[in-house]
Formats: sequence, C-alpha cells, structure tokens
Amino acid sequence: MTERYPNGGAPEIADLGFAKLDLQRAARTGDPEVVFGTGKTPGQIVAALRALHHAHPDGAVLATRLSDEAIAACRTELPDADIDEVARVAMLGVPASPRGRVAVVGAGTADLPVIRECAATVRVFGSDPDVIVDVGVAGLHRLLAQRDRIDTADVVVAVAGMEAALPSVLGGLIGAPLIAVPTSVGYGWHMEGLTAWLATLNSCAPGVVTVNVDNGFGAGVAAARIARATA
Repeated sequence: MTERYPNGGAPEIADLGFAKLDLQRAARTGDPEVVFGTGKTPGQIVAALRALHHAHPDGAVLATRLSDEAIAACRTELPDADIDEVARVAMLGVPASPRGRVAVVGAGTADLPVIRECAATVRVFGSDPDVIVDVGVAGLHRLLAQRDRIDTADVVVAVAGMEAALPSVLGGLIGAPLIAVPTSVGYGWHMEGLTAWLATLNSCAPGVVTVNVDNGFGAGVAAARIARATA
C-alpha cells in the first residue's frame, strides 16, 4: 500500500504494516532510505529491501547490521543481492556511476567489519571507495607507503580502535575532508570504544570530524555526499 501527498503526485510512503518506508527521501536528499537490520526479523528486512528496490529501480538500496539469519534470508529470497558477511550488509540493485573517490583507511584487521560497512555505504551512496587496510600507527611505515592513494582522494575516512591515533596522524598529513570512525576494538578497559571516541573527538589535528563508535554507515554517507559534491 502506498500513501500519496494530499495534493496528489508521487507516492510518499510504502506502508508495509510493520514499517512505513519513506519513498521521497531520495528526492529530498539524493539518497533512498536504508534498512537498519537490528531489531527486524529476516522477513521484514527482505520485504523492506524488495519494496525500496521496486521504488528505486535505477539505483541500489542497502540494508545494514544484518544477523546471520537475515543474511541467509536475503541470499534465499533476494538472489540478486550483493551481500558482504563481514560488513553485515546487503545491497540490492546496481549503484549509479560513482562520482569522486573516498579513501577508507583502516588501522587494523579487527576494524574490518566497520571498514567494510563504510565502503559498502560509500558505493551505494554514489562514490568510489578505495579501501586501504591494516595501516595503523603501530607500523607507521605501512601508512606512509599508501600516501599517494590517500593524498589523491576527495575524502578520507579513518577507521581505528585502541587509542585511535590514526585519524590524528592523517590529519597532519592531508588536506582533504577527514572523517574519523572510532571502533570498539581494544585491550582492557577501553569502555566499548569510548576511549577511541574521546581521542578522535579531541584530536589535536585540525579538520578532523568524528562520528559515533562503529558507525561506518554514518561516515560512509557523509563521505560519499562530500565526494559527489566535489567531483
């Protein structure tokens, strides 16, 4: 069932019973609604993805934070979906031709779920993700070896746990917009990423902005929109 504007026109809402999908979000913001999988049943996730794809057939739609059961349901019910089990995401449809490039720079292998979630989001939201992994500051030479790739990106996303030094180091090396993503990875009393978040929030390097802990999706959306605007 769809609901329309009071004065007619394009459908505004797809009412699935358990959710009212915002079909006008792409017209307002440039990007369609995304399905947040946490708290939804596999059937609800499949139905929402299918409805969003039907409403936006010329691009891709995304579901994030999927459980094992939801991933299995998407594989069975949506055989054309592109699923990343590490990122816990499913993409349905073909993304538009990318504009701009986002360097998604990850400190460690343990950060991969967040890194991959960010990269998938950048792709769905219309930019080209260039993923550079395991270049944390514990081995600074690994980061410096990737300077050319990072320097030529339109936007940089730095994903790091532990003490989250990577965003601050990059902030002193590059002039592109820099988004920090602290992760809930660390030894001892790292307080589920609060230590990393406070470090990125209080970075001594100018120009570093930060999203919430493990929020690869939020960083990916912001990075893709900036990259699209600069391309």
